Amino acid sequence: MEILGGSLFSVAGAGESHGPAVTTIVFGCPPGLKLSRVSVQQYLDRRRPGSSKLGTPRREGDKVVLLSGVYSEDHEMLKGPEISVALGDEEISSRAYEEGFTTGEPIAAVVLSEAKRSGDYDQLAGARGDVRPGHTDLVKHYKARGFADPRGGGRSSYRSTLSDVIGGSIARIYLREHFGTAFLSSICQVGELKSPVSLSDHLEELVSAAADRWLTATQIEAVESRLSAGEIRTLDAEFCMGAAELIGSTRKQGDSIGAAVEVVGVNVPPLIGEPLYHSLKLRLMGVLGGLHAVQSCELGSGGEVVGRRGSENNDAIRRPGYQGNHHGGLLGGVTTGMPLVFRVGFKPTASILLPQQSVRKDLEEIEFKLQKGRHDPCVGVRAGVTLESRMAIEVMDAALAHQSRQLSADNFRLF
Repeated sequence: MEILGGSLFSVAGAGESHGPAVTTIVFGCPPGLKLSRVSVQQYLDRRRPGSSKLGTPRREGDKVVLLSGVYSEDHEMLKGPEISVALGDEEISSRAYEEGFTTGEPIAAVVLSEAKRSGDYDQLAGARGDVRPGHTDLVKHYKARGFADPRGGGRSSYRSTLSDVIGGSIARIYLREHFGTAFLSSICQVGELKSPVSLSDHLEELVSAAADRWLTATQIEAVESRLSAGEIRTLDAEFCMGAAELIGSTRKQGDSIGAAVEVVGVNVPPLIGEPLYHSLKLRLMGVLGGLHAVQSCELGSGGEVVGRRGSENNDAIRRPGYQGNHHGGLLGGVTTGMPLVFRVGFKPTASILLPQQSVRKDLEEIEFKLQKGRHDPCVGVRAGVTLESRMAIEVMDAALAHQSRQLSADNFRLF
């Protein structure tokens, strides 16, 4: 069973790339959080196909509809988009939620699919369909005993991460309201081209300079503004131009290219997480490293620590807090209050136009040539918001788990 998060806050999704819709259910959001459709939509807009000219040419509106889990006595707040289902001559319609306060019940949301061109995948259909190198076509065909949906990759499509972003948006809204927590990401490498500017270094400098080692909303908004200024999300304007040119030229060659993304959580409450089997490090390494096309996931200083000595790598501690962050905000699976820092590496998009050696599903060897399709030449371009969302979901679950240790009789009074 595929569920993001843990026992207290979790996200379940269903829906394939070319199916009618992607459905999401978010469990465990505490009651009383003001939630609007617009606040969720802003994160989906960053993820949607067609949001960048460097990404897939597939165009999807990806408009979210909230179906449950919110309420307000102000009934005007509950007048969201109208949804309808036509069954022959009969049409059933209902009004969805626009905004309200969470009730503590499951929050359900749906995003309809619009820009489907399922005929593009006829080449892959059937027991003798072609297999795309680097894709899940072959393993999914045999795992599903021949019943896998080949259109757009089915459930293995990046489209399934709509649920990640919807659940993550609710988690990050809650964490921002209670702790001022924010989650940011920056593309730091495309192919061999590396940015000399590090998002984590910049944020750690701001934290070190802050009197209470906590960033203000104004500081976070300034960083967010810099990240969103160019064609790709990065702090380095010069790197942005070079990376965009590299991605564009790679697309023209019919090829694809890999990328690395820094994802950082700031104002993360300390002391959340467990030390071993439910370690927050384990959870985050799993959900970030388990995203589609991810091939590597590093925490803090990552692989650089291998060449260091303890005297070089240990972060000094003074009364105000940690003086460095080689540990990436986690020690023993527990947060320290320093920024959570991960670096995630994405392989080149598997779908390319160049000829490749492959097989059909019956294992007949072929020279494969992709006939049709609309694909990202660099999947890392749109991945940042999903990484942020997955981080937010796990931090939310860990924060609720920590709070469950702080029982108060006042929370158990009825009369």
